[in-house]
Amino acid sequence: MSNQVSVFIMDVSNSSEEHIGNEVSEYLAQLKNSMTKWTQNRVATRISHRAGDELVVVCKGYATAYVLAFYISRIWKFTDHLPYFGLSFGDIQADVNTLNLETWIHPLMKQARQANDYLKNQSNRSLFRFALPRSQREQGYTAYSEQFEALINTDLTLKQEHMNEQTDIQSLVCSLYLILGQQNKVSQYLGRTTATISHHIKQGKTQVILQAFDDMVKVLGSLGAPDEAFLADKLQSNIRRHINHHLGDYFPVERSSS
Repeated sequence: MSNQVSVFIMDVSNSSEEHIGNEVSEYLAQLKNSMTKWTQNRVATRISHRAGDELVVVCKGYATAYVLAFYISRIWKFTDHLPYFGLSFGDIQADVNTLNLETWIHPLMKQARQANDYLKNQSNRSLFRFALPRSQREQGYTAYSEQFEALINTDLTLKQEHMNEQTDIQSLVCSLYLILGQQNKVSQYLGRTTATISHHIKQGKTQVILQAFDDMVKVLGSLGAPDEAFLADKLQSNIRRHINHHLGDYFPVERSSS
């Protein structure tokens, strides 16, 4: 029996610098614990923290790894050492819960590594890139995996341009709006007027960025089995609930001082 899964391999930019390496490694250990809580009883997930600055994640569902990667990018605290994610999705024979990521060899891991390596070699690096395994099966999206991969990455590149244009406060407002879902709640948390928050949302193209994210999640989810289409929604609800309960830890008030 095949299982639908998604994968990401995450690295951190410039993490080898002496003054930041240990701090990044400790932060990734914390993120691993957070992801364990986010996915617990929601999505079967395996997580490995490797080599100090690398996280490897495999989880059930075609969209779920991208969901996790996007939320990590929005709560990430090292603005000079951003994460980047090589992603893939497809089918495996093994059960996710039985995987040993330290020894698991599979084409999806190879594709995620290739996508990660592609980003590593880019001077103007995006946060996300997909690489999909080629298939001889003339059915479903796998018959057009190369074309589908190109479309996904083009969409991610366009979204990245909007994200790169955000100021620090616009980026923070975007992240808080993703988690809180209402302008007035963002306003209350940051101690700013709703008009100010609305201005930051508009100027920072928050709605465009988050709609592109939602659309990508829906498309990826639609490629899977009907009974797994709601996995990403359940995962997002749990992530938001967890972050909401620890909002000051993820978004310290001093981050809004810009």
